[in-house]
Amino acid sequence: MPPELPVEQITRSILYLRGQRVILDSDLAAIYGVTTGRFNEAVKRNIERFPEDFMFRLTAKEYGVLTSQTAISKLGRGGRRQLPWAFTEHGAIQASNVLNSPRAIAMGTYVVRAFVQLRDLIVSDKAMAQKLNELEHKLENHDDAIVAILSAIRQLMNPPTTKRRAIGFTAKL
Repeated sequence: MPPELPVEQITRSILYLRGQRVILDSDLAAIYGVTTGRFNEAVKRNIERFPEDFMFRLTAKEYGVLTSQTAISKLGRGGRRQLPWAFTEHGAIQASNVLNSPRAIAMGTYVVRAFVQLRDLIVSDKAMAQKLNELEHKLENHDDAIVAILSAIRQLMNPPTTKRRAIGFTAKL
């Protein structure tokens, strides 16, 4: 059995591009224990298994944003010569099937778990945000009620400013 990468480490490789979670070809190659060139060769030989909803090539602008935010080497500087491929969850699994090595098969499970863990985290964040909004709304209502109660107490504490007539009969002399 190959050495295992923690799911959290794989999760850090997952990016959000074009409205979906993806993993770059170089990261998948490292996870599956092959070079990026070998990985991309296997994908090209089996391109019919990768429809456009499984993988897509990054644009120069997308890649430029990634290189400015992370430690990815720029094109033509001893690193990549072509723009990277981005694989969706389904594409990452298909890639492990195409490589068909024991490590790729074993790591495919961890890649799936990483995508699922990220999906669960996003769902829990949305649920937590919803609960915080509800709590904030309740607090706003409670604040209004507390202000009204304090105002009523202050009115009761202050003696009336107008003189009241005495109760009963009084004779004026």
